[in-house]
Amino acid sequence: MSINLIMYILAYIIGSIPCGLMIAKFVGGVDIRKEGSGSIGATNVFRVLNSHGVKNAKKIGTLTILLDAFKGFIPIMIAKFAGFDINVLWTMGVLAVIGHCFSVFLKFEGGKGVATSFGVFAAFLPLETIISVAIWFGVGKFIKISSIASLSGIVAFVIISFIFHYNIPGINTHAPIFVVAFIVFYKHIPNIKRLIFKEETKVI
Repeated sequence: MSINLIMYILAYIIGSIPCGLMIAKFVGGVDIRKEGSGSIGATNVFRVLNSHGVKNAKKIGTLTILLDAFKGFIPIMIAKFAGFDINVLWTMGVLAVIGHCFSVFLKFEGGKGVATSFGVFAAFLPLETIISVAIWFGVGKFIKISSIASLSGIVAFVIISFIFHYNIPGINTHAPIFVVAFIVFYKHIPNIKRLIFKEETKVI
């Protein structure tokens, strides 16, 4: 087995770790897949734990975001430090997002992939990531609908990446970014349907 393939498998497996599910079970003793939206992401972690009266539910949701982001960021940075080719790094990033969204530990179900995507993007295009994350949180604070905020952040990143780096350094293509954005939008289809019918729940 080649070293590159090993790195791909590791990236997918690390991305598959369901941080939100584990945290909610440890802190609140609940299975967030069976409550709220059923998602393992930070928004549902906050909603479910808050509904159970768990203190600091918002901080725990924030911790979930950070851990999900680190799943994408840290393996890439380690591989970058080890001297792996940029194409290998981008492939690892895509696989980390796939792992989060289609986790091997959850029968290939998973979260929406937003935090992990930004963790991946931060390893390659930090300035674009900072601006896009600011838009993500800004829209979320103003509109208070998580799905709109998440999709706004992803769209913003795609646009800003073209403005700052029309040719992505080392690979000269935006293909990995488009793949990640497609996965995130695909996982948000239920949310998009609820938005169309004005049934999407706000985050308090």
